[in-house]
Amino acid sequence: MLGFLRFRGHGHHMVTWCVLRSSIQASLPPLQHTHLTQTAHLCVRAAPPSGLSRLRPPAGQRDPTLLRDHLTVQRRSQHAPYSQGPTQQGPKPGTATAKFRLQTRLAVTVLFGAGILGTWWYVRKEKQDKLQRQRIEQLRKVAIGQGDFSLLDHTGQRRTKRDFLGSWSLLYFGFTHCPDICPEELDKLTSVVTILDEDASLPRVQPLFFTVDPERDDVAAMQKYVKDFHPRLIGLTGTPDEIKLAGRDYRVYASAGPKDEDGDYIVDHTILIYLVNPDGLFLDYYNRMKDDKQIAESIRNHMKNFVRLFTD
Repeated sequence: MLGFLRFRGHGHHMVTWCVLRSSIQASLPPLQHTHLTQTAHLCVRAAPPSGLSRLRPPAGQRDPTLLRDHLTVQRRSQHAPYSQGPTQQGPKPGTATAKFRLQTRLAVTVLFGAGILGTWWYVRKEKQDKLQRQRIEQLRKVAIGQGDFSLLDHTGQRRTKRDFLGSWSLLYFGFTHCPDICPEELDKLTSVVTILDEDASLPRVQPLFFTVDPERDDVAAMQKYVKDFHPRLIGLTGTPDEIKLAGRDYRVYASAGPKDEDGDYIVDHTILIYLVNPDGLFLDYYNRMKDDKQIAESIRNHMKNFVRLFTD
């Protein structure tokens, strides 16, 4: 079916094939006849004119090269749809831009939200600070215990309110001749101070005992009396006017009853334990219904939430 002629020239070799048109066209589809004819013509034109008659293959043979090229093209066209896998396309040009825009919007949203939150927090804090300042000013005006006192302690030393500023104090007003209530309340006060002393994180509380009976409770009587209670308990006494002034600052009521035939009498007075903060102001009070543990817990909470009203 196929054949070719090989000619050897001077110093070179030249091989040329031509197509037997009639044989190949019989094996090809009709649409490819034109292409094959053009290819054969090009092949003939490409050969030198002088050797055209010599380059033609023998009759009845086909040009193997041209037929092989045709078969290769035909196989590729038949197998191309099956040999090629799914086309892998790279990222679309707009995908990266859209992703960047989304990230930018998220960043702007977060920054904007943070700005709003920060502004809200600042305004809220300023409002709270303003309310706290107003509250402090109101408490200063109505605070109990803003006055001063000057009394003698149970050792005969002159004491004023300034001596106890900066520390927490528990005050009790009573008298040494009290038969039962005053000793019970002073025992409870002693227990409260002892409970608070067990917590090393809390500041120490100073217990103070003010007499409301200065006529009988002199320095010697006070010294003898306070020994039965907490070792830090300080007894304070003075003249009737000094005692009255000290009680008035804390709104203490005291009134001596009639004397009996032995000259003894009972003093009717307020039965409260007063909690005084480091500013020297009344903060809370505890009546006889409160036990030592309840009072200690209340004082502990006051200490945690305490705000100074005066800095000097």
